Amino acid sequence: MATAAERKKLFGHAENNYLNCSKGFRSWAFTLDHKRIGVMYLIGVTFALLLAGVFALVLRTNLWTNTSELLSDKMYNQMFTLHGAVMVFAFIIPSIPAALGNFVLPMMLGAKDVAFPRLNLCSFYLWVIGTGFLLWAILSGRGLDTGWTFYTPYSIQTDTGVIYATFGAFVLGFSSIFTGLNFLVTVNTMRAPGQGWFKMPLFLWGLYSTAIIQILATPVLGITLLLLIAEKSMHIGIFDPKYGGDPVLFQHFFWFYSHPAVYIMILPGMGVISELIAVYSRKKVFGYSFIAFSSVAIAVLGFLVWGHHMFTSGQSVVVTLIFSAITFTVAIPSAVKVFNWLATMYKGSIALTTPMCYALSFIFLFGIGGLTGLFLGALSTDIHLHDTYFIVAHFHFVMVGGTLTALLGGVFHWWPKMFGRMYNDNLGRLSCFLVFLGFNVTFFPQFVMGARGMPRRYASYDPEFIIFHQWSTVGAFVLGLGIVLAFGVLVYAVFKGPKVAGNPFGAASLEWQSSSPPDFHNFIHQPVLCGPYEFESMVYDEELDTYVLREFMEPSEHPKVEPEPQTH
Repeated sequence: MATAAERKKLFGHAENNYLNCSKGFRSWAFTLDHKRIGVMYLIGVTFALLLAGVFALVLRTNLWTNTSELLSDKMYNQMFTLHGAVMVFAFIIPSIPAALGNFVLPMMLGAKDVAFPRLNLCSFYLWVIGTGFLLWAILSGRGLDTGWTFYTPYSIQTDTGVIYATFGAFVLGFSSIFTGLNFLVTVNTMRAPGQGWFKMPLFLWGLYSTAIIQILATPVLGITLLLLIAEKSMHIGIFDPKYGGDPVLFQHFFWFYSHPAVYIMILPGMGVISELIAVYSRKKVFGYSFIAFSSVAIAVLGFLVWGHHMFTSGQSVVVTLIFSAITFTVAIPSAVKVFNWLATMYKGSIALTTPMCYALSFIFLFGIGGLTGLFLGALSTDIHLHDTYFIVAHFHFVMVGGTLTALLGGVFHWWPKMFGRMYNDNLGRLSCFLVFLGFNVTFFPQFVMGARGMPRRYASYDPEFIIFHQWSTVGAFVLGLGIVLAFGVLVYAVFKGPKVAGNPFGAASLEWQSSSPPDFHNFIHQPVLCGPYEFESMVYDEELDTYVLREFMEPSEHPKVEPEPQTH
């Protein structure tokens, strides 16, 4: 039990925190504090998202008519290549693990920092260097027009900046490996005393499973890109058929990494959604162990299905059938998560805060992405839909509709913890509505286009598809408006938002037992271990306007009826 003054010191709005301890540029540039590194990652991936988003809006504007009037065909190819490369390698893959994961993971474990702080800072600078090489393909004037997959033999033959871009992706791969290694060791060795595997928040299970994929799959991409650079520079006959190479071999190598990489993108988002659903439903997660093991199952099965990207590449019928069958099994652990989230919400005390709205959006969008994936896993329909806009819509529903909404939901959830200030919840919900509406208006018409045979990556198209492209363009601008509004709401809150104490949402995981923003050492006191979803252990402190653990309150201070979490 603690007095009101002691609780204010432990859980209140901290003045001496990681943001205020040395504000100079050098203190940030050479910091080993996981919280600052997470914030720097968040700023970096936000820049990558906005840049790739601008590329997307230019593409959609060009596709308003079917005659490609804004961009030349060559420039169009470069624009969609750079959109995909920056969005996938610089934003989607590192966004949740490197940004939110870096900030939250050690605190969820009750630890002071990650296992290897210097390696953590190194991984951030590798991300900066790798992104810089991707952008240099633009700034050098050579461009990049291969598509984000760098498929051979065209990537060997083109005179654009393939070497710059592939080396950038290679460096980004090292950043991903270092982050995964750090998280793996941290979770294994630095959990709070008494915190067993099944007392960890599900977000940590998602990050742990993701780290396994990062460590095992990313080296394959690195080797593949180095081989591509060597092939392009020295013509040694690995992928180039002119010298006895096999271009399909590149596809096998690339997708052996890139399909597990799909789960690098989505598994952390699933972990975020598990936290949001539980906190804003005020209920324990239904089927905790099933959700935890489903993350591991997805990570393992993700290595066995790369061939479903290559049904039209000439592989044998037997191999195609095997890959198709295994692809359907991946849907099982994903469905387990969705049904358990819905069961968690059943009869829960649901608070439709901004994070919860983003979580509900995730379930809807990811559900559509997953269901449409079943059509692509079946050989009979994939042959017709291959390389059409149906693929584009499916990919974006899973990757962007999943990862982006989970990232925004997580950022809104942990923003008061990061900066100690509350955002405008009404404007936050409006941003979610615009993102949800704009996303569906953008990509639903593309399912129809793809089913009718509209190929992807074309700058011009038949007149019958004009109306669908125009709807997609309108939706893209609405989506962009929603993202900009979300960032505006969050940035405004940093400077003008009302101060909040440690736990305004009544969450029970360990990171909420610190002040807001957190102390430089994360915790002033040794965090008290309780279940991450034991919400009955949280008691509302009227004086601090926050939730604290019941044992920190005097019995006479326990309220008879606990109010709903404050949303400000």
